[in-house]
Amino acid sequence: MKNQYETIRLEVRDYIRPECSCKVEDIAKSVEHVVDSNFDPVNNILMVKAHKGMVNARDIIDELKRCMVRCEEGQTARMEPEAKTEHMEHMEHEARPYREMRAAVEKPAVHDHHAMMEAQMKRNFIIAAIFTIPTLILSPSIQEWFGYTLPPSPAWDILLVLTASIVILYAGSVFYTGSVKALRMRTLDMNVLVSIALLSGYFYSLGATFVFEAPDFYWEISTLATFILFGHWMEMRAARSAAGALRELVKLIPPTANLIKNGGVVEVPTSDLKIGDIVLVRPGEKVPIDGVVTEGETSINEAMITGESKPVEKKKGSEVIGGTINFEGAIRAQVTKTGEETAIAQIIRLVEETIASKPKVQKLADRAASYLTLAAIFVGGGTFAFWFGIGAGSLFALTLAITVIVITCPHALGLAIPTVTSVSTTIAAHNGILIKNFEAMEIAKKIDIVVFDKTGTLTKGEFGVTDIIRLGDWAEKEILRTAAAIEVNSEHVIAKGIVKRAQQKDILDIKAEKFTAIPGKGAKATVGENEVYIGNANLMRDLKINTEEHQDVVSKLSSQGKTVVYVATDKGLQGLIAMADLIRDESREAVKSLKELDLEVAMLTGDNKQTAAYVAKELGLTTFFAEVLPEQKANTIKGLQDQGKRAAMVGDGINDAPALVQANVGIAIGAGTDVAVESADVVLIKNDPRDVSRLIRLSNIIMRKMNQNLFWATGYNVVAIPVAAGVLVPYGIVLRPEFAALIMSASSISVVANALLMRRARI
Repeated sequence: MKNQYETIRLEVRDYIRPECSCKVEDIAKSVEHVVDSNFDPVNNILMVKAHKGMVNARDIIDELKRCMVRCEEGQTARMEPEAKTEHMEHMEHEARPYREMRAAVEKPAVHDHHAMMEAQMKRNFIIAAIFTIPTLILSPSIQEWFGYTLPPSPAWDILLVLTASIVILYAGSVFYTGSVKALRMRTLDMNVLVSIALLSGYFYSLGATFVFEAPDFYWEISTLATFILFGHWMEMRAARSAAGALRELVKLIPPTANLIKNGGVVEVPTSDLKIGDIVLVRPGEKVPIDGVVTEGETSINEAMITGESKPVEKKKGSEVIGGTINFEGAIRAQVTKTGEETAIAQIIRLVEETIASKPKVQKLADRAASYLTLAAIFVGGGTFAFWFGIGAGSLFALTLAITVIVITCPHALGLAIPTVTSVSTTIAAHNGILIKNFEAMEIAKKIDIVVFDKTGTLTKGEFGVTDIIRLGDWAEKEILRTAAAIEVNSEHVIAKGIVKRAQQKDILDIKAEKFTAIPGKGAKATVGENEVYIGNANLMRDLKINTEEHQDVVSKLSSQGKTVVYVATDKGLQGLIAMADLIRDESREAVKSLKELDLEVAMLTGDNKQTAAYVAKELGLTTFFAEVLPEQKANTIKGLQDQGKRAAMVGDGINDAPALVQANVGIAIGAGTDVAVESADVVLIKNDPRDVSRLIRLSNIIMRKMNQNLFWATGYNVVAIPVAAGVLVPYGIVLRPEFAALIMSASSISVVANALLMRRARI
């Protein structure tokens, strides 16, 4: 049962290298009653699933702190409202999540540990670069290569040791502190590898200077440290761009709002708004919070929330969403939601959960990265032993060993999947596609059949006019105008459909008098000089109006699942109005685009076979399931799976919940701003079936990017490690440590850059 568990959200306040992700998760899972944990190294979010009420955030925080991982509690993924005795306490509780989201953007850089590490890498790189220059000038090897000699002096050796020490011990200190933290976490990461490489070369050089006779290694390790620092600075800049994708969602929330107070306008922090407050939104401003329009008319750009490209008209009574942009008129809106109940807060929370959730391939990559670190030490040690053992000399053996250790750093493998997850989830959210379970995106690429629920998904879920048949003297326009004049007095669903069509045609321009409802049959009224009757066949029989001569037309319409409405006067039958659940214009395009992706498309409905067959024919579907009760829909999906088909189910997330759960990928469509559809793997905000094909295309892009990143990250190691170990030495090719550092950093930057390229993709 889902209620047996709760999700605790923690924000990690230290920079954790991607290859250590699984270790952070293991530490969290070591706490009793923790079932699972997922850490996102790009956004520093740790999601912990635990038995409800059996463990709290402090228990996990303390365990992580013991391993030198600092973190603090965020909001739980599913908050249950608590009863408050004081009104102000309630309002503070409502406002807190908004303040936390703003804090994610507005907090000083000192709390952004990715930014802190980036700044530290930049600072240490500059220091290393400055002091590497005199180290190179003082190095005997460089002097020999470039044919110059400094005047003999014992001071040069001391100065060389001093400049190299500043580079290695001070500029490289970031790696040593990171190594201590990694060891306290009982793991080995890139910091450990770099520390081994730098310190082994440094102490070897000190020995060559003061203890034994051998060439020193100062300039090599100084340039190595400089290149590593530069590479990691560039890499962190790229990684922060991926993390910035989520921050773009947070920035949709305007920091202030125009509150109407005592007849005037007061600018207040958005987080201080309360339910019932009235806010003014001027043209060009962002709507500060979810609400309903109380005054004014305008059009609003909701693309950043729903993905809808066209501005949406708003008038009194219309709902508005916080973070959207007001285009034309000034409006006043009453606040209806605050805190984490708002649409943007729910979307951000869902995106965070999705990014922190890991597909299986990422978990494998994380584990492989942690083992690769250990392999680097053994391969490096083996490389030194081999070359030293065959008499190549200690300096040459140490050079190759350090090169192996540096180039084997598993940073690229640790970043390969998280960067794709972070960027793609945010791109999807901007397009009105909210991914709740990222494993669904892996499966979506392999889907064989997409099954749509009919009512409200492929159709509009409302009765509308499909046909107007002229049988008497009246033209089609007159039949509709007269029927609408009568039906405007009724609340029946069929009546509303007729009135809506008349409004669309702009012919709701005459009035009916002496309206009388005839229960179960229809209505009558006087329109102009005519007494007009509108209703079903039973009403016509009561009026002794002969309908037999038109039975062929009625039967044809009925066979299409349409409801036939008769319009008559005392002079006889004037016409027929056929009504049906209208097929969405977008549905035909949706079916076509899915077929172009070589997918089978089917329809599932509780309607009768005649109606289902008509809708299926209109949409070009050859497979449909009719007269299926809600509780039988899941069995229908299971039947398709038993045939070996991977099925995606598209429904409203309410009546279709069992089928969505049974499907390989459950897609809730038309959720609007209610994104908390528990039964779905993916939530589509708009009620547009075309978004399903966009989802499939996005899945293809995601999996392609993941495969590309994994291929590069693993292929890089497969090729680079043997070269670094010296397999090409017989051909005169030796890879130096500083170039290995550049290649290693380039591999990490490349996987991040490849993920960021998804922003250009059109879905």
